[in-house]
Amino acid sequence: MINFVLPAQLHNDLVAAVYRHRGYTAEEAEAAARFSELTARHGIKTHNAIKALSLDAHFGAKVGGCVPGAKIEKLPSKYRAVARWNCNRKLGQVVGLEAMAEAMRLADEFGVGVVAVDNAFHYLWGGGYVIEAARKGYIAYTCCTAAVTEVVPFGGKFPTLGTNPHSWGFPTQDIIGFPICVDWATSVVATGRVEQYRREKKQLPPGCAVDEHGQETTDPFKVKALLPFGQHKGYSLALIDELIAAYIGGSLPTIRSRWGVGPDDEKRTPSFFFQAMRPDAIDCGNYAKGRTQAQNVKAVIEDILGHGNEGVLLPGELEARAAALSEKHGGLLFTAAEVEALRKLADEAGFAFDVSGLRTVDI
Repeated sequence: MINFVLPAQLHNDLVAAVYRHRGYTAEEAEAAARFSELTARHGIKTHNAIKALSLDAHFGAKVGGCVPGAKIEKLPSKYRAVARWNCNRKLGQVVGLEAMAEAMRLADEFGVGVVAVDNAFHYLWGGGYVIEAARKGYIAYTCCTAAVTEVVPFGGKFPTLGTNPHSWGFPTQDIIGFPICVDWATSVVATGRVEQYRREKKQLPPGCAVDEHGQETTDPFKVKALLPFGQHKGYSLALIDELIAAYIGGSLPTIRSRWGVGPDDEKRTPSFFFQAMRPDAIDCGNYAKGRTQAQNVKAVIEDILGHGNEGVLLPGELEARAAALSEKHGGLLFTAAEVEALRKLADEAGFAFDVSGLRTVDI
């Protein structure tokens, strides 16, 4: 398949230009561009800059869901390892990067650090935050409530849940060459995958979505709601995100990001949860055969991938391969449909984007 190679700096300049054009500060625009680079570098098609800016266009600054230049209000906490933030609808990627950095700082002091984030805008790819934390040596976790409810609970009829992801990162890079990253939406596919398939004019796999009549469809243009993966299991995991958000301060799922719907005194913003742990904080020091913690983790992974399972992929391996491809080709890889979407965004911001000057590779 032909891919265009987009230099990272050109990509970041383009993305930052669009955010600045929409009223965001230079600092916010730079952080959003840097995070979009991270997604593209790891081959994440569902949450790249195209998705980020589409989300902003539909639910962000134009409709009041996100406030450019908003300040994070850091609330008092009686627990020293827990931070509590009111983010006043600040851009989610900026909040997410800062929140994981704070969780890591707290973990350095207490072994574990938690940041509860209320009243922010959607943070996009949870895997990006935990992969970066894992590379720095932490066991990291995050979850969030999605921007809108698009998932029908198992046995139900109406979408009352977000695609609500869970993301774990483990610092295994010195053992297997990359951080293990367990990262998934709790729907069979993320909304970003539906949008990608619309761009690429592809059909969805069976069992992912339903149309306006509640009938299963594989046509991405007919999708009205998504289905949870694993039936009751995915539903339960999506529910976890909604409950954690409810404890933090998130409100009714079905009016999230729906400004103008429901009472004026309701809240309509996502909530996030971030956690970082130092591996030595949970080291009980009693490993078989005198192994160290790292040796023990290596032995466990090797046992899981042994016994005829040598061809099995580990979570995060596809992202690591995509990052290696980006490195090999000296830039970020985009399909023709994605480049066209980026060109339209560049036009919006009056940014000079010469597609004819981009290299192509066949992957």
